[in-house]
Amino acid sequence: MKSVPTSLILITVDCLRADHVGFLGYQRATTPFLDSLAKESFVFSTAIAAGMPTYYSLPAILASRYPLALGRDILGIAPNESTLASVLKEYGFRTAAFAAANPYISSRFGYDQGYDCFRDFLNSGKLDFQMRASGPRLQVRINQALAGACHSVAPLGKVYDELYFEYCHRIASPSCESLDSARRFPSADVIVDHAIAWLNQNSGAPFFLWLHLMDPHGPYYPKPEALAEIGSDPVSGEKASYLNSFWSRHDVTTNRLRRKLDRVIGLYDAGIRWADTQIRHLTESLVDLNVWDRCALAITADHGEEFLEHGGRFHAPLKLTEELIRVPLLLRAPELSGARQISSPFGLIDLAPTLLDCLGFPTPASFRGRSCWEPIVKGEAWDRPVFTECIHGCTNPFLMQKRVAPRILSVRKGHHKLIVDFSSCSLQLFDLKADPAELTPLNDEAAKPIRRELLEHAGKFLAVSQKSRDFESRLGSQLRELRIEWAHPTASPN
Repeated sequence: MKSVPTSLILITVDCLRADHVGFLGYQRATTPFLDSLAKESFVFSTAIAAGMPTYYSLPAILASRYPLALGRDILGIAPNESTLASVLKEYGFRTAAFAAANPYISSRFGYDQGYDCFRDFLNSGKLDFQMRASGPRLQVRINQALAGACHSVAPLGKVYDELYFEYCHRIASPSCESLDSARRFPSADVIVDHAIAWLNQNSGAPFFLWLHLMDPHGPYYPKPEALAEIGSDPVSGEKASYLNSFWSRHDVTTNRLRRKLDRVIGLYDAGIRWADTQIRHLTESLVDLNVWDRCALAITADHGEEFLEHGGRFHAPLKLTEELIRVPLLLRAPELSGARQISSPFGLIDLAPTLLDCLGFPTPASFRGRSCWEPIVKGEAWDRPVFTECIHGCTNPFLMQKRVAPRILSVRKGHHKLIVDFSSCSLQLFDLKADPAELTPLNDEAAKPIRRELLEHAGKFLAVSQKSRDFESRLGSQLRELRIEWAHPTASPN
C-alpha cells in the first residue's frame, strides 16, 4: 500500500458531456489518454453537476455549496468562504489556479480566494459571448425597417433571413483566417504550459493545482491537429466560422440544424481531444518532476452541452436534462491500484469533501456535501438523493434582473429523476433506466410512490437551503458586487 497523496490536482473541462469520453463508452477517439488513465482510477458513471451552467456549478465543486444557497441573486464564492484552495492553503499547501478566460471564474466573483497564484487570462472585465453584426446607425435603422416589412409577408421573411445571414457572415464580419485566430479562449496548451511553469517552481512542497479548460466550449474552434487526431477532415477558419454562425441561428428549423449536426459535433469533439492531449502533457511533466506518485488527480466538468437532444443547443439554463448535468468524473489516487467503476449517483457537491478525505483532512463545517471516500475505497454502494438547481433563463447573470427568475430543481435517486420547474409550475418524472433520453415522463399510477418520495426530498432540500443560509456570507457577496459596480459601472458583458 502506497502512502496517502500529498498533493492534489483538479481539472475541470467546460461543457464536457459524460457520453463524449471513451472511458464512458463514446466510440470516437476523444480521450485516449484519459481512457488509459481510467484503467487505474475510480470512474464515476453517474456524476451529476449541482448546478448549470458554470456560474451555478463551480461553487459546488470548489466550495461544496449549492449555487442558490446564499440567495438566487448571489454569484461565485463568497468573501472568506471555505474552499478546497483555502482549506489546503491553511494546511501549508502551495496553491495555484489557471482558468481559460471564463468571465464567471474570476476575482470579481471570488474565485481567486485561497490561491498563491491565480490567472484567469481575462484582459478586461468583459467578454462578449454574443455573435452580432453592427454598422452605422442609419444602416441599422434601414435594416430594421426592411426586416419588419419582409417579415410581414411570411415567404419574404425567410428569404430576408437567409440573405441577411449570408451578408453578416460574408461581408459584415471580418474574415476568419484560421482556427487559432478565431478562438475566443486560450487553448489547453496555453493553460497547461503556465501550470507546468508554476510546478517547476513549486512542486517540491505539497500543492493544490486547479485548471479550467475551455476547449470544448462554443463557439467551437479546435486545434487543427486535434481534428486530425479524431479522424475528421481539415476545417478552415472560414468554414468553422460559418458552422458556428449557422449553429447559433434562431431563425432556422431543427431539421435544418440537424444537417450541420455531425460537423458541429466534430468541432466539439476535437476540442475534447485537445484537452485530453494537454492533460497527458501535464502528467508527463509531473512524472519528470518525480511527483506523479504523490498526487491525487480529479478530472470532471462543470456541465455538459446539448446538441438538439431536446431541441436546444449549447447550455442555457432552461432545462436540467442528462446531456447538460451528467458529467464525467475520474479520480486517481496513487495508493490504490486497478480501475473501479462507481455506478451510484454521485453529486459534485460531494467532490470537495471526498478529495479532502482522500488527502486525510477533515471536511469544513460550511461544506454541504459529504465525503464518499470510505465507501468508494471499500467498494460499497450508496443510495441518497442528488440535487441540481439553476435559475430558469439566467443566460447573462451580470444583469441582476436575470438572477431572480424562478428556479429549476432536479432530484435524482437511483434511476429515477424528478424535475421541478417553478417557471412553468411543472413536474416531470423519468425512469432513466427505461428512458435514458428523457422522452416519456412517467404519469401512471405505479409512479406515484417514487414521485411522492422525490417530492419530499425536494421539499426538504428547499427548506434546508433557506434555513441554513449564511447571511454574513450573503451580505459580504452583496457588498463586493456593489463595490465593483460603483468602481466599474460599465464593466459587465452585454
